[in-house]
Amino acid sequence: MGAIHVTHDAHVSVVTIDDVDRYNAMSLSMWIALKEAFDAIERNLDVRAVILRGAGEKAFVSGANISEFETQRNSEASVARYNHSVAQAQEAITRCRVPVIAAISGICYGGGLGLALSCDVRYASPASKFRMPAARLGLGYGYRGMKSIVQNLGPTAAAEAFYTAKVYVASEAAHIGIVNAVHDDVFAHCAEVALQIAQNAPLTVQAAKQAMLCIADGDDSQIARIDQAVDVCFKSQDYAEGRRAFAEKRLPQFKGC
Repeated sequence: MGAIHVTHDAHVSVVTIDDVDRYNAMSLSMWIALKEAFDAIERNLDVRAVILRGAGEKAFVSGANISEFETQRNSEASVARYNHSVAQAQEAITRCRVPVIAAISGICYGGGLGLALSCDVRYASPASKFRMPAARLGLGYGYRGMKSIVQNLGPTAAAEAFYTAKVYVASEAAHIGIVNAVHDDVFAHCAEVALQIAQNAPLTVQAAKQAMLCIADGDDSQIARIDQAVDVCFKSQDYAEGRRAFAEKRLPQFKGC
């Protein structure tokens, strides 16, 4: 039975999707647990960055657990419930208060690709492979999922990925924007990036993420809220600490206040 594990260390949370025998395929219970894990991270103000990964090195997430489809996606109501759980988990990642880094090793197909594209930044191992196989399975893909693909890949690359259901190797994935870069030790690299983020001013990082989300959504109604978040940065103790540390030529010690 698959599970979601969460560990915390030095302002960084690591969320691990674990069903190694099924290449970390996502069951309905795992989608629900993943959303709950990110809800808990949202409430934990000590967390400044998150790494999302699959257990082992053979897969990030191979997609949905197809063995469940006969019981969990066999009616209009059950399909709606399943899709709602997937959307909630992906939205919790996208809207997470802090940056989320996808550490991708091995297979990243279907729902796994959707999860990766919900993260702020993504890095892959050289052996990683990416695919959107919906057209080979006869699955419909909703507006939110398609919007994420188009925003990250652009319309022409998204069209190729979705219409052909082709497999992209890591270098191709980096070229079309599925991942930021490819690294031999992807987990060590993601840990380093997470630490870099965690050492920066939390209020500044969070205000920037809010602004980027609103820009992606085209939501001008949130400009006042973002301006307020920026104003909080300038009034914070961290802003004073940043100036002192710069003058003293040392690493600042930010507290998020």
